[in-house]
Amino acid sequence: MISLGGGWDEKLKSVFESENYKKIREFLKTEYFTKTIYPPMNDLYNCFRLTPYDKIKCVILGQDPYHNEGQAHGLCFSVKNGVELPPSLKNIYKEIHDDLGIDEPAGFGDLTAWAKEGVLLLNTVLTVRAGAANSHKDCGWQQFTDEVIKIVSDREEPMVFMLWGANARSKKNLIDTKKHLVLECAHPSPLSAYNGFFGCRHFSKCNDFLVKHGQAPINWQL
Repeated sequence: MISLGGGWDEKLKSVFESENYKKIREFLKTEYFTKTIYPPMNDLYNCFRLTPYDKIKCVILGQDPYHNEGQAHGLCFSVKNGVELPPSLKNIYKEIHDDLGIDEPAGFGDLTAWAKEGVLLLNTVLTVRAGAANSHKDCGWQQFTDEVIKIVSDREEPMVFMLWGANARSKKNLIDTKKHLVLECAHPSPLSAYNGFFGCRHFSKCNDFLVKHGQAPINWQL
């Protein structure tokens, strides 16, 4: 039985007991045993373990984990320290600098501090085969995380959802936009960042919304 803490076990009980999750679990047993899968099994649910349900201020949706060795550790866009910064993360840092004047933390790619600030760093697919992006997109994770997004959106406290790129933006219909702020733009990948991610100012807009609703702003400094 998975234990996440932070109020998640009760909230996600029906999701983990669903037939869909049982299929995911059986699929992953074979995958982890026969192939190299990222992130390591013990890191799979880090986004939940590091950000309690009632402490969420912002949700950033990623697609699926990084697929190279040593990168993925259960938080979207994040890599462990000592690992070369992926291009998308470099672009995220550039936008934060341009938006808030925060300098890039050279060589520091671990976003755990954001998770502890209340940023749910959720990939829509939680696992991937080594070297094969999107290889687990059809195993059931999409349905799993759709339910997670709906459960998070049901929370009374207003929060911010950052949807970067087509995959994330397709989840907008799962979010209560009357209650929460939804920020949309292009993905921070070098292939699309100049199509609207740079200059989006999502980080300052997020904090402005939180302050307006009586919450402390997020410290984006790493």
